[in-house]
Amino acid sequence: MLTVTRNVVAIYVDRVSGQWVVRDGDGNFWLLPVTDTPWDDRRPFSPAGETELEPVPGHYKYMLGIPH
Repeated sequence: MLTVTRNVVAIYVDRVSGQWVVRDGDGNFWLLPVTDTPWDDRRPFSPAGETELEPVPGHYKYMLGIPH
């Protein structure tokens, strides 16, 4: 399990898949699955041509378990 914590720069929702996606301070994208601990269960994500990332407000960090 990854225990690396990075400051999250942006939170998105992928309009095509309906999944939460975050971008960390290093510019890496992470897919947050629908689990009880989405941040702990995150997986690397590479946006594809059909990906439609829509920015969402930062107050969702708490709901997604993202560290402050």
